[in-house]
Amino acid sequence: MHDCLYFCYKFKDNNLAVFFYNIFLWVFKAGIHIASLFSTKASKWVQGRKGLFEKLEAAIPANSKIVWMHCASLGEFEQGRPLLEKMKDQYPEYRFLLTFFSPSGYEVQKNYTGADWVFYLPADGPTNARRFLEIVHPSLVIFVKYEFWYYYLKKIKYRNIPLVLVSALFRKDMSFFSWYGGLQRKMLSRFDHLFVQNESSAELIRGIIGAGNCTVSGDTRFDRVAAIAGRFEPIPLVEEFSGNSPLLVAGSTWPDDEKVLAGAWQGLNITGLKIIIAPHEIDEKHMLEIKNLFPEAVRFSEAKTGSIKEKKVLIIDNIGMLSRLYKYGWLTYIGGGMNKNGVHNVLEAAVYSKIVLFGPFYHKYNEATGLVSCGGGISFTDEEKNGQTLKLIIETLADDEREYQIRSESAGHFVQSNRGATNKIIHYFQEKRLLTN
Repeated sequence: MHDCLYFCYKFKDNNLAVFFYNIFLWVFKAGIHIASLFSTKASKWVQGRKGLFEKLEAAIPANSKIVWMHCASLGEFEQGRPLLEKMKDQYPEYRFLLTFFSPSGYEVQKNYTGADWVFYLPADGPTNARRFLEIVHPSLVIFVKYEFWYYYLKKIKYRNIPLVLVSALFRKDMSFFSWYGGLQRKMLSRFDHLFVQNESSAELIRGIIGAGNCTVSGDTRFDRVAAIAGRFEPIPLVEEFSGNSPLLVAGSTWPDDEKVLAGAWQGLNITGLKIIIAPHEIDEKHMLEIKNLFPEAVRFSEAKTGSIKEKKVLIIDNIGMLSRLYKYGWLTYIGGGMNKNGVHNVLEAAVYSKIVLFGPFYHKYNEATGLVSCGGGISFTDEEKNGQTLKLIIETLADDEREYQIRSESAGHFVQSNRGATNKIIHYFQEKRLLTN
């Protein structure tokens, strides 16, 4: 949401910035109610917040010791999850509240058993923030990566509730570090401690809040993907499909990715090569679009044991198995990098020591730039979306076993060497005695 608030942060005077922030909140609420008439996602955002305070009051006992973790959406949840689960294990007398801003996170994780309660976060505002904190009365508040709500942060600070930000990543071009970023800098000053992913983020933050309140912990997602890999469960139908054939696993793909993949696939001449496509969106319209690009493909839900091994293309039309699919890959492709929204989670594939291929829009993602730097990731540009550059990369790796092996090992080492962020954060909680047994 920090980018959405850009227009109000250009004012140096915080009072004026807060005035425009309030206007933004009003406009946003009005806009999303209008959008809910046409958009399923917007409708879920609105409907999910109806009667929310009554639901919170009914669910949360007044005498519970509570840790509240807030995530914007699903990606942030994956960063917060290893921390939440470790805390739940180490502090069994505490109960844990998980909130989401976006339906993309809430709808997928509303039945998540690692938290005692999962709710939407009520819209920001002085009344909502006060009422929410009165009901929840948290002992510790954890915000994950990018989520800055002025009134929530203000009320938390005024109540002297410990507040930390984890797995944060900052860049110099963000408004925090510009002349118009006074209100955002004020928000950052509300946090008692910030755990950032890299040293460049720490240098930027130290210029605002001082060195003592910022720690380079790394990204908790490295711990998360390592845990997933450690609990790997086979997928029998995929094993039958792949057999002994080299397999390209393309995950979290968008239409631009699929056009590039189709262009490369038509010209590839690698004996026995098969491909799995697991799109980011699995609505029926998108399924049909992929089927048009790959007419010989079979959908996972329609595949049958015995005949699947003869197929060359498999489309995944469900949610929940993507992170396991990458283990079967000879090569992996991560979608999102062909447009400015940016590449999706490259670590889910790299943890299995798989080379990761993706488009040119990845520089905002620390883990993707790191993977490219170590050689485990390969980014390419394909403005015509004809797949010829991708085809060349795949054929080169097929022809050069040594380069393939070196890059694969680099991908796995990159993940393993960056684990440990969760333990660093837990150690801080213990050292500061923010939670007590």
